[in-house]
Amino acid sequence: QDAFIAFHVDKVLVSKYLKSLQIGELAPDQPSIEPTKNKMLVKDFRELRATVEKMGLLKPNQLFFFLHLAHILLLDTAAWLILFYFGTSLMPFIVSLVVLTISQVQASWLQHDLGHLSVFRKTKWNHLLHKFVMCHLIGASARWWTLLHSQHHAKPNCFQKDPDIDMHPFLFTLGKKFSVELGIKKKKYMPYNHQHKYFFFTLPPLLFPTYFHCHTFYIAYTKRYWVDLAWMLTFYIRFFFTYGSLLEIKSLLAYYFIFRMLESSWFVWVSQMNHIPMDIYYDNNLDWVSTQLQATCNVEQSLFNDWFTGHLNFQIEHHLFPTMPRHNYWKVAPLVKSLCAKHGIEYQCKPLLTAFADIV
Repeated sequence: QDAFIAFHVDKVLVSKYLKSLQIGELAPDQPSIEPTKNKMLVKDFRELRATVEKMGLLKPNQLFFFLHLAHILLLDTAAWLILFYFGTSLMPFIVSLVVLTISQVQASWLQHDLGHLSVFRKTKWNHLLHKFVMCHLIGASARWWTLLHSQHHAKPNCFQKDPDIDMHPFLFTLGKKFSVELGIKKKKYMPYNHQHKYFFFTLPPLLFPTYFHCHTFYIAYTKRYWVDLAWMLTFYIRFFFTYGSLLEIKSLLAYYFIFRMLESSWFVWVSQMNHIPMDIYYDNNLDWVSTQLQATCNVEQSLFNDWFTGHLNFQIEHHLFPTMPRHNYWKVAPLVKSLCAKHGIEYQCKPLLTAFADIV
């Protein structure tokens, strides 16, 4: 099916694991597609995917990703060197924080590429570098991220299937339909009429330093991701050894917590702008294309937007082709727009600040 094809690079390898699950073939008189799915849209999308493969748009430009990794490592080193050469007074402290935050966020965009197997043609090389970037440079579990993010891609904005919207209804009420349901049931966990206000000082600054911090270790430990845990420890050893030699314990903890807050804020505003304003409801078992398009929107392209969002401004193309290298999204975008126009599906694209405002 389209989801299986979208997720896997080496289809011959993964197909071997399916043999033990096969229980038979469909009878000749049985329909091959469910009535909830748009047959013509499915057919046209499969033709589009074949075109994309022929155009070579699924092949990565490894120089692009090498340069991206190089600028991350340079910024990571510069953050420490600023404190080493200029001391730990207020101005060098702030500049170092900003530089490290940029490095960390850009590393999070690169680990996203690696987790989607879009940097190398060989799956094992993607997994290996994913552990280096996610576990050693960022300090989180690569397998934890893959577990959650794959579920998100399979069923974006589908309640109880997409872990990215698990905050409903305990912290926020998401989606117009869900808000009405809670109102009818008279259920209230938070003062939702003020959620657009408390969003600013809860989710963006605190997601990384609180919830993600604990959850990544919890999942890695309970699922016995021992290799990930070992890699993650190297981040903390490196960080507290290098920065601990320059900062006192209070300043060191403040430095760590502040850069995590800044990183979290940047990540949340970018990651939520493409999904939260879109339709959020129960899974309606739609076809692959319809499922992705009702839950995603794009942000206008520019050199800054591409860099600032890690090319997640092309969220529609990313969700339709999750293994496509991000430097090719702009090439496939006109083809996706044509597909949407043909089938009367809305293709949303908006300015960056409008996308941020739509979250609120």
